[in-house]
Amino acid sequence: MQTINQIYIDGAFVTPHGTDTIDIINPTTGTPLARATLADAEDTRRAILAAKRALPAFSRTTVLERVAMLKRLHAAVLARSDAMRDATIREYGAPVSRATWISHFAAQTFLDAAATLETYDFTRVAGSSIVLMEPVGVAGLITPWNSTAGSICSKLAMAIAAGCTSVIKPSELSPIQNSIVAEAIHAATLPAGVVNIVTGRGDIVGTELSTHPDIAKISFTGSTAVGKIIQRAAADTIKRVHLALGGKSPSIILDDADLAQAVPLALNAAFMNNGQACIAGSRLLVPAHRLEEVIALVKETIGLMKVGDPAEPTTIIGPLANRSQYERIQYYIRLGLAEGATLVAGGEGHPAGLDQGYFVKPTVFVNVHKDMRIAREEIFGPVLSILTYGSDEEAIDMANDTDFGLYAYIMSSDPARAKAVATRLQAGRVMINSLQHDPLAPFGGYKQSGVGREYGVLGLESYLEAKTLLGVL
Repeated sequence: MQTINQIYIDGAFVTPHGTDTIDIINPTTGTPLARATLADAEDTRRAILAAKRALPAFSRTTVLERVAMLKRLHAAVLARSDAMRDATIREYGAPVSRATWISHFAAQTFLDAAATLETYDFTRVAGSSIVLMEPVGVAGLITPWNSTAGSICSKLAMAIAAGCTSVIKPSELSPIQNSIVAEAIHAATLPAGVVNIVTGRGDIVGTELSTHPDIAKISFTGSTAVGKIIQRAAADTIKRVHLALGGKSPSIILDDADLAQAVPLALNAAFMNNGQACIAGSRLLVPAHRLEEVIALVKETIGLMKVGDPAEPTTIIGPLANRSQYERIQYYIRLGLAEGATLVAGGEGHPAGLDQGYFVKPTVFVNVHKDMRIAREEIFGPVLSILTYGSDEEAIDMANDTDFGLYAYIMSSDPARAKAVATRLQAGRVMINSLQHDPLAPFGGYKQSGVGREYGVLGLESYLEAKTLLGVL
C-alpha cells in the first residue's frame, strides 16, 4: 500500500503539520491502495503566507515570462501523462480511454492558457481613461475528486497566466493523482511560493481558504451544496468567488433525429466518466410518439456497453469512485422504483460477475415525471431518466424546469432547428449532435450550476481586476 505523507509549500515537499490520515480503496478490487496524511489549518496558513510573499514579484512578471512558465508546466505534466493515467484508473476507476484523455487534457490546459495570454490586452482605453487589468491576488483553488488533474491544471493555468499566486486544495480522495501533479509542478521550476498544494479536508483546509483575509479569490469546482457553504464563508472578506457546481443536464432528442445516432450519443452523455460528471446528460427528453423506438435502442446500446475492469480498453463503464458513491447510487435506484418509475435497464446490486469493488449496473428509468426526485436531483452516477414531450415548446420548458443550468445536449438532423432550440435553453454550454470540448470557449453554469466562467478570455479575466487611470490621456 502506497504511503503519501508530503504536501507542497513554498517550492518544497514538506511533512504536514496535520496528523489525520485517510485510506484510499481501489474501487475496482475493494482492496487498500494508499494511505495519505492530510494537511490541517496550520499547513494552510503556511501555504497562504508563502503565496502572499511570492505575489509582489510574480504579479510583475511579463507575459513572455509567464508564457514560458506555462510551457514548462505543459511539458512537465505531459511527461507524466502515463503515470497520471494509471493513477486515475487505480485510484478513481476511470476507464482507460477517459483516463488517457484527462491526463492529456491536464497538460493541454497550460498551452491553452498560454495562447489566451499571448493575445490578451492588459491595457486598454475606455472613454478618456486607461484601464489596466491586474492580478486579483492570491487565489484559493479547490478541486473535486472526479477530475483531479484536469481541474487542478485548468485552474492553475489561468491563475498563472493572470499573474496570481495560488494555494490549491485538491480532494483528499485523490492523493496519488495529487502527488503526481505536484511532482510535475515542482519539475517546472516556478518561483517558490507561486504554487502551493495542501491536500486536506474541505471543512478544515477549505474553510481556512474561504475565510482567510489574504485569499483574494476562491475558484471552486464541486457540489452545489458545498458551493453555497463556500460562498457564505467568503462573504465576510468579500472574496471574488467562482463556482462550478452541479448539474441535471437535459439531452433533447428532437423528432427529426436519427435515433440510431442520437440514442448512443445520449447514453454516452449520461454515462461519461462512469456517470460521475457534473455535465452528464442525466435527463433524456424524447418525443412521446418515438418512445418505444428509443427504449428498444437504449436496451440494445446498453447491452453493448461493457462494464468492468477500467484498465481494459473495451470497458465503457468502470466502478464508482468509492463505497459512499456506490451506496448513493443504490439509494437513488430504490428511490426511482418507489416513486413509480419503470426500469428499462439496470437496477440494484452489482453487475453479474463483478461482485468485488464498487461496480453498479448502468440504469435507465422510463415513466418518469418531471417532479420525481430522480428527475430533479443530481445523482452523480450512471442513472438516466427518460421523460417524454409533445412539442418543441414543451421540451424547452421541461429542459429549463430545473434548479441547474450547466450543460444541455440536442440531437437533430436539422442544425438550424437545433440551434433555435439551443438559444432558448438556460445552460452554460449546449452540445449539438456532439460531445466535443472547446478549451477556449467559456465553461460555467446558469442558476445553481455556478457563478462565473472558466477557460479562454473570460477564464483569464476571472483572475483579474480592472484599474482605471483618469486624467492621463
